[in-house]
Amino acid sequence: MPFLHTNTAPPDFVGRMFHAGGDACCEPGNGKLSLPPAVAAVARRARLADVDHYLHCSIIGTCLTTAELRKLVPRHVPALDRQASSDLDIHHAAVELATSGHAVAKDINKALDTRHALVIKRFKAADGEAALGVLWREALAHGDVPGAYWALMTHPARTLALRDQAFGDVHMLSHLVGASNRADLRRLSALEQECARLKEQNASQQARLQELGAQKHQALELAGRGDAELGELRARLAALTASAAVEDLAQARAALAAQEQLLSVQTARGMALEVQLKASEQGADGLRGDIGQLQTEQAFARSEVDALEQMLAQALQQSGGAAPLPQLRDRCVVYVGGRPQTTVVLARWMAAAGGELLVHDGGIEDRKGMLASMVSRAQMVVFPVDCISHNAMHVAKKLAAGVGIACHPLRTASVASFVELMRRLALEETRPALREDAKFGTIPVF
Repeated sequence: MPFLHTNTAPPDFVGRMFHAGGDACCEPGNGKLSLPPAVAAVARRARLADVDHYLHCSIIGTCLTTAELRKLVPRHVPALDRQASSDLDIHHAAVELATSGHAVAKDINKALDTRHALVIKRFKAADGEAALGVLWREALAHGDVPGAYWALMTHPARTLALRDQAFGDVHMLSHLVGASNRADLRRLSALEQECARLKEQNASQQARLQELGAQKHQALELAGRGDAELGELRARLAALTASAAVEDLAQARAALAAQEQLLSVQTARGMALEVQLKASEQGADGLRGDIGQLQTEQAFARSEVDALEQMLAQALQQSGGAAPLPQLRDRCVVYVGGRPQTTVVLARWMAAAGGELLVHDGGIEDRKGMLASMVSRAQMVVFPVDCISHNAMHVAKKLAAGVGIACHPLRTASVASFVELMRRLALEETRPALREDAKFGTIPVF
């Protein structure tokens, strides 16, 4: 489950990172729990097996692409289909195998070292925590996070404080792409569709250019054969003139004129094809420029979405007003996973709206046995897919199905995702009543 980058990160890395956000193995509280300082600072570069297991999810998701994992993981897990398995299944298997000490950890370590060899070499020159921190901040500012993250986490001079800082930076980057502006997303989708259309149009133009090139080549070959035949006819004309065969001479002259006319036609056609080829090449150049502009606009749109999400998060943290939730009428909701600072706000808002929010962290500190008793009291179970462990997510779904209540996944662990779900469910419950009132003429239905 890869991590997402923002700002100057390349689009493919953004797409990888958006899948993951953060698992329970990537929780900020879990990044500081294992190694004492004497073990964290080793005399050599650390291997993946030396790194805290709770960091494996963020390292594998951030520093390797899904395509690389698809080539690597199915070799060790025959049950995983290289083509049909989802990105989540591939990432999940890689993290579990690496954490359990499976032989695949060595292959993943080798793939990480090979992919980021240049960055590792640059970080090798850092001779202390301060120099290492400067290199990390520079990489973060330039969006060169995957290689720098792996190089820092395995550097001999790393400290727990620097490791936690890097983990927190990467973790928070994954949340900046949470709740996004719908209008910007529609615009982004339209730009992607337009980009695909232009690519198809460009492919058609390239095919047409190849066809025109083949026609030009054919015309040149035909003109070459005409030149050869013309030379032959001229030789025959000279022979006929010498033998005084007037009739043959006239026929030869007529044939020569016909060949010269054909040559003129073919030459003119070849010139016309050259003009068409040049015009097509100019059109292809224009299309390439349009594609570049669309890609630039797409990057700006994503950056704007990130800025809106950050501003929304700050506003929600500073707001002290009433909850933006519909009246819940004593409804009880179980929230599995998420971030403590977010669930505290949601619990207060649920209470203000007349409901109750029961929070379970997915088994990090809360006992898993408590989750079953919470679900038995609730009318609904929700969990953020970007901030819950794989095991806790499956357990929550199974318990909800066992008691026959709805289980809704949230796109992110943000406040906005939870508020949007509650409003959407309230609207779905209201629609049947509105239709019934409209049936008896009480209110109009639009």
